[in-house]
Amino acid sequence: MKKLPFSGVLPCGVCGFNKIGKLLECRAKSRLPENPASIIVYLFPYWLGNECYKNSNVSKYAVPGDYHLTVGEYLRKITEELKREYPLNKFEYFCDNSPINEIEAAVLSGLGVRGRNGLLINPVYGSFCFIGEIVTDRVFCESEPSSGECLNCGACERLCPGNALDSGRVEKAKCLSHITQCKGELPREAQEIMGENGCIWGCDRCQDVCPMNRDVPVTPVKEFIETAHPAFNPGDPVEGRAFSWRGRNVIERNFGCLKNNNEKERQL
Repeated sequence: MKKLPFSGVLPCGVCGFNKIGKLLECRAKSRLPENPASIIVYLFPYWLGNECYKNSNVSKYAVPGDYHLTVGEYLRKITEELKREYPLNKFEYFCDNSPINEIEAAVLSGLGVRGRNGLLINPVYGSFCFIGEIVTDRVFCESEPSSGECLNCGACERLCPGNALDSGRVEKAKCLSHITQCKGELPREAQEIMGENGCIWGCDRCQDVCPMNRDVPVTPVKEFIETAHPAFNPGDPVEGRAFSWRGRNVIERNFGCLKNNNEKERQL
């Protein structure tokens, strides 16, 4: 097999389509090529270095510009290159909105292990990675699947703000990252947890305390560096941000919850 595009820059691997479990139900499922044979999985590291996050109030994945756009553009270019190299085959790329269980495909492609917080942990870039995949009807040589586990230290479970983690299971309703994405008025307890965590979109606690995330290198994806905006304030544009799909009302509501909680703490 010839070298995969961008394989010298981005971690990538291949697994057989028949190795993955049940497909996820989503609109993108209809784009799968007929008789899929291989899944080419790419990781897009997004760690920007400690200095970048000092005054941040959004999750680290939301600091760069909208990753859907950046990752999608990389995958589009890779797919076009593969189509030129193999004109008789079909190639379709997916990012986030995918019928493929991305964590499972990444583990089968040798790109890391699954942590107790449900995230993929790459041996070089830790869990600070987006996942994208290209499904094709061409048979590519499969990578050696990842073996072993995370360190099972339990730090992510003990320090989860919402106590959402339990023995590798994630209770979505308790996950602060999920809570910050919900519409409508948030329960007082959720507002207090958000205030204590100091993050108005997402949550990084389980990743920040993970020993497998220590000393990870800065991303090789220059677009993530060039589009970094560590903080969000009312009135800031939401276009081009990872939370733009949810709209302005939710992110500004969260900002208000955080501000109110901080004011109450100062009064105590």
